Amino acid sequence: MTEQVHANYYRIADAIAYLKDNFKRQPSLDEIAEAVNLSPFHFQRLFSEWAGVSPKKFMQYLSIEYAKELLKHEQTTLLEAAHETGLSGTGRLHDLFIAIEGMTPGEFKNGGEKLTINYGFTESPFGKLIVAATVKGVCHIAFEEEEHKAVTNLKQYFPNARYHQIVDKIQQNAFYFFQQDWTRLEQIKLHLKCTPFQLKVWECLLKIPMGEVTTYGTVAKQIGNPNASRAVGTAIGSNPVAFLIPCHRVIQASGNIGGYMWGSTRKSAILGWEAAKSRE
Repeated sequence: MTEQVHANYYRIADAIAYLKDNFKRQPSLDEIAEAVNLSPFHFQRLFSEWAGVSPKKFMQYLSIEYAKELLKHEQTTLLEAAHETGLSGTGRLHDLFIAIEGMTPGEFKNGGEKLTINYGFTESPFGKLIVAATVKGVCHIAFEEEEHKAVTNLKQYFPNARYHQIVDKIQQNAFYFFQQDWTRLEQIKLHLKCTPFQLKVWECLLKIPMGEVTTYGTVAKQIGNPNASRAVGTAIGSNPVAFLIPCHRVIQASGNIGGYMWGSTRKSAILGWEAAKSRE
């Protein structure tokens, strides 16, 4: 993942934010390009290289009408995802390659004083990431441009752990995921501080195929607690592993994309990008 691709994402993010703010009046390609200080030709090419589709097609994937169409059949999709053989390999990446192990109380007690955590940084199609891991698995992934701020935020989770800025095999495997080098991917184990309820919710999210979305209410039904939509929302909002646990695939029942810990524009970018990639 080159610095240029990284820089391109921020141009794309600015364009998506502009499109969302001006969606009702359907701005032209020239207007969008001007808003991000690019020529129309350069912008069209840059956007298509990043998303695989044109800006116009991309915005169709972010429309409420498109989201509602997905939600019409998403309950069936979720129910069958674990057994479906017709889904593409990329559609089931999270389901097939990611496993969650909850930390024991002894591992995270006293601010994680018994934990050693390695961390490193990588680029993704959606901005810079910090990836941190214990000896058992990835424990934290977050989008953050400023490395110092990213480390400060990480240490809030386990203030008494021992930290080393070094990339180990566990992190490297997560890097392959973000770099779309899926031919080299081994199973990624996540080692997370969580309650049994959070674990159940996060494991449910892994079953949402790439390019699809679901609602808080459906997740609540899937985990056998249909009246727990609010608690499900809280569990999703406390997800410590960006993208690998795909909390971005949960939207409001109205079709609005809703909030996201790392920003609604980034959520829109990820959902549109995944929709485009899953329909190539």
